[in-house]
Amino acid sequence: MIKQPPYLKKGDKIAIVCPAKKLPKPIDKGIEILQSWGLEVVLGKTVSSSHHQFSGTDELRAQDIQQFLDDPSIKAIIAGRGGYGTIRIIDELDFTIFNESPKWLVGFSDITILLSHALAKLNTQSIHGQMPYTFEDSTPEALESLRKALFGENDTYAYQSDVKGRDGLIEGELVGGNLTLLLAVEGSVSEMDYEDKILFIEDVGEHEYSIDRMMRTLKRKGKLAKLKGLVVGAFNEIGEESIFFGQTPEEVIWELAKEYNYPICFNFPSGHIADNRAMVLGKTVSLSVENKNIELKYL
Repeated sequence: MIKQPPYLKKGDKIAIVCPAKKLPKPIDKGIEILQSWGLEVVLGKTVSSSHHQFSGTDELRAQDIQQFLDDPSIKAIIAGRGGYGTIRIIDELDFTIFNESPKWLVGFSDITILLSHALAKLNTQSIHGQMPYTFEDSTPEALESLRKALFGENDTYAYQSDVKGRDGLIEGELVGGNLTLLLAVEGSVSEMDYEDKILFIEDVGEHEYSIDRMMRTLKRKGKLAKLKGLVVGAFNEIGEESIFFGQTPEEVIWELAKEYNYPICFNFPSGHIADNRAMVLGKTVSLSVENKNIELKYL
């Protein structure tokens, strides 16, 4: 049985920590927005600390998250930003108290490590969504989707894609996150179960051949064959090869998944983009793909 942390209510206390890279600028605007939702914001030491490219040493970053995992007054932990570094500390964290009293873990990009661990190891829902560092550049719709996810207001995302996928209507549990980080946890205790799930993927700044290799790895492991549906978010800032690769990320993904019969949609508004809609991992959703009209609804 998947555990759903208690939804937030006005007056709740939440913490901001940086499990990976250091913040290059203040996140005052992000804090203000969270406070405008009626939340009391507590800042971890990693919000203002630095160690090389990281927001503190591995020890400090682990301790910073740990104190809020264990603190019963903290109802959600939001990553200030991503970058790289969560995989360096994930195995140092003790989730015993968290497992007894779950709370929302929020972030995207490198934070996929933490979200995947929560679902795979602790059977607990989490939120792939905007972080205070990205709040300033976010669309109002993306921020509102995060607020709704945290406060338990079911949302529906409807849009038109300029890339045709495969039609279908399906209900299932939503899993996924950043493709690179999903591959990074393969074979570990943090690896999600994809069978009979709706998989969401996105990525940024990867070379075309890297996306091809990662998708082929998932296919060779049998992960693509066992899905109920595939939601392809933004694949942006893709590094072109010096010798033309010949396929876009979307074309690679379609080639590898076209033999299956589940619905597939592209250009979903989530990922390293301004309109990064919140994806509640572990929650049941319905996915409708009809020509280029897509709707994802939380049930």
